[in-house]
Amino acid sequence: MGEERRGYLHGLAAYALWGVFPIYFKLLRPASPLEILAHRVLWSVIFIAVVLTAMRNWRFLARMARNGRLLLGVVAAALLIGVNWATYIYGVNSSRVVETALGYFITPLVIVLLGVTVQRERLRVWQWAAIAVGVVAVAVLTVDYGHLPYIALILAASFGTYGLVKKRLALPPAEGLFVESAVLAVPGVAYLIWLNVAGHAEFGHVSATHTVLMLLSGVATAVPLLLFASAANRVPLVGIGILQYVAPILQLAFGVLLFHEPMPPARLAGFALVWVALVIFTIDGLRNARKQRTTAASTEPAPVATS
Repeated sequence: MGEERRGYLHGLAAYALWGVFPIYFKLLRPASPLEILAHRVLWSVIFIAVVLTAMRNWRFLARMARNGRLLLGVVAAALLIGVNWATYIYGVNSSRVVETALGYFITPLVIVLLGVTVQRERLRVWQWAAIAVGVVAVAVLTVDYGHLPYIALILAASFGTYGLVKKRLALPPAEGLFVESAVLAVPGVAYLIWLNVAGHAEFGHVSATHTVLMLLSGVATAVPLLLFASAANRVPLVGIGILQYVAPILQLAFGVLLFHEPMPPARLAGFALVWVALVIFTIDGLRNARKQRTTAASTEPAPVATS
């Protein structure tokens, strides 16, 4: 199997696993979103520690301890992904799976906006058009919901900003996830201790299946990220950009077809506008990538003839 094909399979598996997260997190009820989050980060730390031990790769901790800016960056990344995870779990378990899907549909547009406002990047005309259509879509959905779709906006903003911070940190995925989860595990463990002392913990008190699913939440968190890292190293950026729509498409399908969340005409119109924005965004990205390949090929030096 070719490396690029293997990368696409790993990427598809990662996004498919993220796509079925609504089913998984609903199975963790009646635990509260905060209890689920605390267990998720705790078991992520333990699972990744096992992986790093098997890889014999702990040297990065010494390098990180000597770099104050890197440590601050990791703490910022941990807080952002913590907000993202908590918001997502809350959205799923409050029967707003459709809105969580919307958040991940508009994340690419938020990332482009961050490129303009933070990275000082210049957007192409069609990128501006995609953002404009996305803004109209959010306005339509705001009218439909009667308020801003804040779950979707928090998910998109937190994950987009997390991606920006991670890009600047340039940490390998396993090492980065371990440190981020370790940062979140400190308050998480304190919260779990309080829950147990107060007698409000659901872990271990619902069923054997529920307990096992809570224990596996760390594996469920880490495996898609490791698969995604494998894909990112093998698949062109444009390919990753297209694959990323698999997860919210599955989440939207589960929200409407499995959990029977409402999709009135106005909401459907808002989602249609989001998809128009994403089509514009994707086509522009494909055309720009093709143009860059053509330019690179035309500037390569011609082979030198030898006698």
